[in-house]
Amino acid sequence: MSHKKQIQFGVILHGPGSHMNAWKDPDVPKDASVNLRHYQSVTQQAENAGFSFAFVADGLYINEKSIPHFLNRFEPMTILSALAAVTSKIGLVGTISTSYSEPYTVARQLASLDKISGGRAGWNVVTSPLEGTAKNYNKGEHPVHAKRYEIADEYLQVVKGLWDSWEDDAFVRNRETGQFFDKDKMHALHHKGPFFSVEGPLNIDRSKQGQPVIFQAGSSEVGKSFAAKEADAIFAISETIEQAIELYEDIKRRAAENGRKKEEILIFPGISPIIGATVEEVEERYEQIKNLVTVEEALNYLGRYFDHYDFSEFPLDEPFPDIGDVGKNSFRATTDQIKQMAHENQLTLREVALQVTTRKGAFFGTYEQVADQLIEWIERGAADGFILAAHVLGNLYTDFIEHVIPNLEEKGYYNRNYEGETLRNHLGLSFKENRYANKRETSIQ
Repeated sequence: MSHKKQIQFGVILHGPGSHMNAWKDPDVPKDASVNLRHYQSVTQQAENAGFSFAFVADGLYINEKSIPHFLNRFEPMTILSALAAVTSKIGLVGTISTSYSEPYTVARQLASLDKISGGRAGWNVVTSPLEGTAKNYNKGEHPVHAKRYEIADEYLQVVKGLWDSWEDDAFVRNRETGQFFDKDKMHALHHKGPFFSVEGPLNIDRSKQGQPVIFQAGSSEVGKSFAAKEADAIFAISETIEQAIELYEDIKRRAAENGRKKEEILIFPGISPIIGATVEEVEERYEQIKNLVTVEEALNYLGRYFDHYDFSEFPLDEPFPDIGDVGKNSFRATTDQIKQMAHENQLTLREVALQVTTRKGAFFGTYEQVADQLIEWIERGAADGFILAAHVLGNLYTDFIEHVIPNLEEKGYYNRNYEGETLRNHLGLSFKENRYANKRETSIQ
């Protein structure tokens, strides 16, 4: 067995893909975001390739400017339960908001998915950034950022407490004696806090992995602190290896400050590789993806960064316009970077808009080049694994599985054989012990 660090992969099930207009690509069904067979096919391909998990993102507010396939997509727990029935190994991770749901219901849904799948469930804990979400729920105003994390913290304590309602051997089911359960191994929660009052116990027991795996994606200071304290895995966004290393070290340090071992929290940057057999093929594929958007859509997308600035008044095929300080109060670092890129490369407005809408990203190259980049990120301490957010979940995705994965296997950085049955097994995380069983063992000793 290789002593090289093994790379873990997850795949995001974004319907047609992560590109805003992936639905236009002939490689995928037009209705991919609500197409069960498409989801089954993508997930089974990932499982056959030994991916650790499939990941369903979510949002709770849309309008006419939303990404098209976000207008019509499956609810995470429903689609993951359907996928649990047609897979046997791959982990199944879903996004649920702590700001717009109830802990008892969510604890029950996730515990059900965990039982249905044989211990393969994970929960991506989000606090819902979109203010419009409040309009869809009878909960008053959208909570401010810091308060959303206070709610999330208590919410998570409640859910984890409910997941320990039953010790692992509580259900005796003895037909001879008529005893269904051991009442000493049933535990009510009796939680009363600032945001939630939950009695318990939960009406479903624990799974083979003890509790679902906790994922988190917060990148703010309060988000990173929350993740370092509570999460088993982080979904990270890093444009460069230097940014990724900085975030990796920051999260691991914060975890250690919370009394955790650094290996107890795994960091997965999201990646959208553009790959091909040759450099020419990679460029061709990039052009195809870039052209999924109209220039009008690209100008709107670019304008978002500049506080919804209207670029349509400028000629498309002349140098990027000098717009002074526009954008400095919105996405300042991004707008400065866009202006610098346009100036240094002497790009036209059309070229800038299309490039910003479809970024090349860090993983751009031949199969071997991208495999080497993935290895470099792992070796330099930028990641424990990656979440594959393919621009289009068609040929780009299957090519990654058929060409990049074997390349990593040959180099000793990937093993497609699952070592165990649960998501915790796949990620090298230990079984989540029941808090009451530990107390019982201590008192017996």
